[in-house]
Amino acid sequence: MALILHLETASPVCSVALSRDGKVIGLKESSEDKSHAVKLTLFIDELLREQTIEPSSLDAVSLSLGPGSYTGLRIGTSVAKGFAYGTGIPLIGLPTLKVMAAGFLEKQSPSQGVLCPMLDARRMEVYTAIYDLSLTELLPTEAHIIEESSFNEWLGTQPLFFFGSGSSKTMDIIRHPNAVQGGPFPLSAAYQARLADQEFARGAFLDTAYFEPHYLKEFIASIPKNKVL
Repeated sequence: MALILHLETASPVCSVALSRDGKVIGLKESSEDKSHAVKLTLFIDELLREQTIEPSSLDAVSLSLGPGSYTGLRIGTSVAKGFAYGTGIPLIGLPTLKVMAAGFLEKQSPSQGVLCPMLDARRMEVYTAIYDLSLTELLPTEAHIIEESSFNEWLGTQPLFFFGSGSSKTMDIIRHPNAVQGGPFPLSAAYQARLADQEFARGAFLDTAYFEPHYLKEFIASIPKNKVL
């Protein structure tokens, strides 16, 4: 029975969960903006203490790999690597959009259709992918600009569920009767539990020293308008 720590930092939600044998036994999270640097390690410590679990007793740590917030992913990666090195346990990486799709399946249990998780990017752009109800990837993760014709090839034959922080961009543009709005659907580390347990059973671990998050786009730093020399 694998005991796994899960970290989610790809969005404004800072979330930490513990699972045993694929079932969540503890969860700490906050939607406070820019809280990852302060709360991530605090949540880990609190969760382990509450569950009376020593870090050395864990079997693995799992991390949401992105795409998503550049800063959030950097913080999550740094903490996950440090934790894995310090305890000598393996690191499991899970695509953020697949984690969202797994959570949506768990909460909504659709009987037909395909899933289109979306994370908000700039203007009318989203980070998205498409999965079937067995979480098989049908469309790889991409940055997509929402247009009236977006996803027509998927909408023609079955319901397509749009959900996540970027899904609101589709509401007034994609009017197809098979387009189903699933709402904002915030990320949570709890949605990693079953996927991480499956990866652990397969021995599918990251190279802790060399892996990098899936940023999808290069980080572009903005210049303050009132720059003081």
